[in-house]
Amino acid sequence: MKTTKWLVLWSVLASFLLGACSQATEPPKTEEKPFKVALILPSTVRDLEWSQSLYEGLLKVQQEMGGPEKLEIAISEDAWDVTNAAAAIRDYASQGYNLIIAHGAQYGTSLQQIAPEFPQTSFAWGTTNQTYKDEGINNIFAYQPQAQEGGYVNGVIAGMLTKTKVVGVTGPVEAGDARLYNLGFEAGVKSVDPTIQVNISYTGSFSDVSLMSAAAETHVRAGADVLTGTSQSVTGAISVAKQHGILWLASAWYQDSLAPDTVAANLIYRWEVVLRDMIASNKAGEPGGKVFYLSFKNGGLEMVYNDKLVPPEVKAKAEATIQGIKDGSIVVDVK
Repeated sequence: MKTTKWLVLWSVLASFLLGACSQATEPPKTEEKPFKVALILPSTVRDLEWSQSLYEGLLKVQQEMGGPEKLEIAISEDAWDVTNAAAAIRDYASQGYNLIIAHGAQYGTSLQQIAPEFPQTSFAWGTTNQTYKDEGINNIFAYQPQAQEGGYVNGVIAGMLTKTKVVGVTGPVEAGDARLYNLGFEAGVKSVDPTIQVNISYTGSFSDVSLMSAAAETHVRAGADVLTGTSQSVTGAISVAKQHGILWLASAWYQDSLAPDTVAANLIYRWEVVLRDMIASNKAGEPGGKVFYLSFKNGGLEMVYNDKLVPPEVKAKAEATIQGIKDGSIVVDVK
């Protein structure tokens, strides 16, 4: 009887000791930290254009990664002042953000100065192909929408829809993707009918809605019945198009919510295509030195049509044009 009791006691004690040893040897579980991305935006996340398209793309990536617990987002909106934007960039880097995107060509010099101080942090800016790698900086990404491709397709649509054979383009400044878009648009129009007049103007501002409205009015007085343009100030031009009952072709994001009977088609920037690659590169130990592009071929550009305003034959021509750009039979070569 005593022997049996001792066996039971030893059995219980052995189980306890084994369990304790097992628990002691298990490595402590560490909670995975979220990947942290900060956006420096020149306008708001509801601008229906440049800033909103990037923000919406990042939200999509956040959802794909598992939500805010996996991808944390911070935003500085209306950061048009470069000095204040630089302070925000430095602050986010000091807080340990993994990727800081300064969404505008005006922020390049700031990144060039700040990035070397935070070699483990990835920085990104656009539209440009300058990563400063040739200067020994290895943690800056660059990105460039192939805006000329989208402009070309919108130009084909404009060329087929215009009745007056006059179309107008309202741009902010003659540089970057705005310039590429406008040149591509003109080439697309001329591919339909070389006799169509394409009037291009620049306001000198990305944000001045009144200047964009005035430019659009000038195009209307010149006989334009189809308008297009870029930058967050295009809301002014869209209002003019709506007022005069003419068509608008959108760039960067959905703008038909502003004027559903005016916006015939939307060129969409799918920023998630490059955001995924930036995050993957950072996680793989490559914090910069790469240039990423948005194109029809890689899914970074997409056309969305308003079927009430775009006849089937026009849509078919636009889709055939996109396919031609993808397979290389159509080359949008602008300088």
